[in-house]
This record gives sequence, C-alpha cells and structure tokens, in this order.
Amino acid sequence: MINLELVVALTGASGVIYGVHLLKVLRHLKISTHLIISDPAKVIIKHELKLNVKEIEKFADFVYTPSDLTAPIASGSYQVSGMVIVPCSMKTLAAIASGYADNLIVRVADCMLKEKRPLILVPRETPLSIIHLRNMVKAAEAGAIIIPAMPGFYHEPKTIEDLVNFVVGKILDVLGIQHDLYRRWRGK
Repeated sequence: MINLELVVALTGASGVIYGVHLLKVLRHLKISTHLIISDPAKVIIKHELKLNVKEIEKFADFVYTPSDLTAPIASGSYQVSGMVIVPCSMKTLAAIASGYADNLIVRVADCMLKEKRPLILVPRETPLSIIHLRNMVKAAEAGAIIIPAMPGFYHEPKTIEDLVNFVVGKILDVLGIQHDLYRRWRGK
C-alpha cells in the first residue's frame, strides 16, 4: 500500500463535523495528516460541536496556523498525497479560484493545483449564488474536485453520523482510500 500523507483544512463554514470526522477516520486508517484550522472555523467548532480546538488537533500528526507560510507544506516540493478543505467556506473557495494565496490554507491549495495533486473542496453553503457557482467552476477547471456536502439517502441513514459518513466516504472514494463508512448502491 502506498504511504498516504494528506493535508486537511477546516475553514469558516457550517459543517465542521465533516472535517473532524474525516480526521478521526484518517487517524483510524493510519494515514498521516497535516491540519490547518482557520480562525473562523475555530469559532464554528466551538458553536457547532462544543469542542475545544485542542481536542481536534490531537487527531492530526502535524498542526499549523493559517499564518505559517514557512510550514513545509507551503512548498510544492513537499510531497503530500493531496489536500481536503472540509468544510470549504465561500471565502476560501473565492481565494483558491482567484489564486489569492494570502494564508497557508490557500497556499497549500495552490500547490496542489500547480503540482497536479488532488485538491478536494467540500463547500457547505446554501443557496448558492452565481458567484459561488462561478468560483466552483473556476476551481474545477484549475483541477480541484468539488464534493458538496450533500449526503445521499439510498443507504437509508438513521443518524446524523450516517449522513456524515456518506460525505466523508465520498471524500475517501475520490482519494482511492478503501472504507466501509456507508452501504453502497447495489441496485434494487
């Protein structure tokens, strides 16, 4: 098996539960992670999950602040397997789509695009404006993979965890990581 190393970033959109669950699953799968949490995400973590950021950081192997542009992952020469921004705020999406790398999250995303490595953006906003949609198209045209936080229901979810597992499972699918987080469609 190839040794995977992923960057996970949590930004200031509702749905931080997806990012935290992804970190837990990656830890369980023994996949090395580099974590960046934006300041707005810290506020949302406290509000939505009632957790302290330190409780989340323990699931990552390396933790950086968004202002640390000297971090190893800020360079395309540092070889990680990919990056997941979950949730991806519309501000972060706009910065990525415009190439405005003013923090570590967007700088690493920029490196993923220029180095042709997987960059998965998990936007969590509704409704979407035409600006949001255009930014998603721009990011996708540059090579990003857009996985909206839109759980399916064919697996007959019973809990919030079932819905979260579906979205996290889709992220893992795109990265080629085997899992059993949700029941796959097998037909009728």
